[in-house]
Amino acid sequence: MKLTVVGCSGSYPGPDSPASCYLIEADDEHGRTWRILMDLGNGALGALHNYVDPLLIDAVVLSHLHADHCLDLCGYYVMRKYHPRGPQPRIPVYGPSDTAGRMARAYDLPEDPGMSEEFDFLPYDGTVNIGPFTVTAIPVLHPVEAFGLRVSAGGRSLAYTGDTAPCDQLQDLADGVNLLLAEASFRACDDNPPEIHLTGVDCGRIAECSGADRLVITHIPPWFDKRGMLEEAVGVHGGAVELAHAGAVYEI
Repeated sequence: MKLTVVGCSGSYPGPDSPASCYLIEADDEHGRTWRILMDLGNGALGALHNYVDPLLIDAVVLSHLHADHCLDLCGYYVMRKYHPRGPQPRIPVYGPSDTAGRMARAYDLPEDPGMSEEFDFLPYDGTVNIGPFTVTAIPVLHPVEAFGLRVSAGGRSLAYTGDTAPCDQLQDLADGVNLLLAEASFRACDDNPPEIHLTGVDCGRIAECSGADRLVITHIPPWFDKRGMLEEAVGVHGGAVELAHAGAVYEI
């Protein structure tokens, strides 16, 4: 399983990265390569062209419906509907319960049909299978309906917190994974509003308690020094820790 960071900027696209988007690839038993996108935040669709033809994506899995995690689905709709090669086959888009309506409103479309002729919108219901991938969506703590995503293939696993405050579910999400992709939007030294985001310290504690092999910190807003988030995590976690950056590739 291969993870490519297409975008990792928190809250909005930054000077060196689009907002959240992660490309995951794995081969099935017949040698066919499957590709899923985990989030498709603003600015990410253009950058995706650097790594793969966007028309080769098999499915999209969304953590939640804030713009920095889903808004480039609007551009992807246009691409799949009006591409010179003709309308593209529908692909599944898994997400929170109102994903179809939210995306139709985002592009000022009538909700019927909205984007449903291009995307097969499906709400999460536990675990889903997409080619060689098993994707488990676990509800997490955020001001909107939000999920952490655990993706497994070929006996390897990664966990993505999405956006979340500390909650018990994160331990189940990250338990024993090979790579933990965890957001850090807040600093531990600040007086942060409750039930929104993680700090670098929170990320380190989750990795330490879950036994994750590797921690990759992501979703840091452009107004913060990323090195400070890394230092927070290293202070509480003795394992491998690094910062996500656009274009990073991880073989899991």
